Amino acid sequence: MRIKGILIALLFLAGGAARIRAELANGIEAVVHDKVITYEDVEVLNRQTAEVLQRQFGHQASMLQQKLEQMRKENLDKLVANQLILHEFKTAGYNLPESIIDDEVNTRIRSRFGNDRVTLTKTLEAEGVTNEQFRERVRDQFIIDVMRQKNINQELIVSPHRVEAYYQAHRDAFNVEDEVKLRMIVLTNSVDTNTPAADKRAEEILAKLKEGASFDEMAKVYSQDQHAKQGGEWGWFERSALRKELAEAAFALKPGEPGPVVDTPEACYVLLVEDRRTAHPKTLGEVRDQIEHDMILEDRNRLEKQWIERLKKKTFVRSFQ
Repeated sequence: MRIKGILIALLFLAGGAARIRAELANGIEAVVHDKVITYEDVEVLNRQTAEVLQRQFGHQASMLQQKLEQMRKENLDKLVANQLILHEFKTAGYNLPESIIDDEVNTRIRSRFGNDRVTLTKTLEAEGVTNEQFRERVRDQFIIDVMRQKNINQELIVSPHRVEAYYQAHRDAFNVEDEVKLRMIVLTNSVDTNTPAADKRAEEILAKLKEGASFDEMAKVYSQDQHAKQGGEWGWFERSALRKELAEAAFALKPGEPGPVVDTPEACYVLLVEDRRTAHPKTLGEVRDQIEHDMILEDRNRLEKQWIERLKKKTFVRSFQ
């Protein structure tokens, strides 16, 4: 083991690091029929979602590691499933006219690049992707979507009885905490010494509100966030959905009462609670559509899993994880 470690170190010292990285990138993760899925293939998908997980769980090291491992397994499974579907398309003898692929490529260019082929070329170059590879990716994804539509996305119907039974069995899941309907004026803290401090500006705004100024108008004029045009309207919030400082201030206010200035490192907030709702269970009517949507998604996932398992029985698949 010690000799192996020394050899690896010597390879790096001798300039072998790049070669080792290349071998790792080309390492085989799975084989589906005659198609190889490499380590880098999986990493391309991982990079698309790892940043989101890092933001969500960066402060929980063990949870982050668990989520990253789960993501990696799911992405490998996705790539295996895609290759199984493409192989099924080929072995079934289906054909796809090039004119359809032309149309799909043009649609992707319009939607992703605003029909700007210069931007397309620069983006592909930055990603190390050729025009031919881009076209092949579009073709493969189109085939996968069509095959899924044909084999999975049949009309799925959820009976009212099933929805009602689920609601009765999971009533606790539909409990809503105390809520406030909130408006906020947000003033970002500035490093510019020539700009009045956010907390001072916030206190001045609060004083005007207490004198009878319209919160809606004040928010439209002074607020520095995306809700300014709506008069600072943020909508309904449970206590747990707000950061601690805002929650404590908001839930201490009476409806119609402009609140104290809440100072945070990023910004100062002036609050107004428009209305309150006490904790209550949502009615079946309120959640019926969501339950039905979730059940259809669950049924679709189950059907896809069964379909992929059938394809695996017809095709050589080997994973090297």
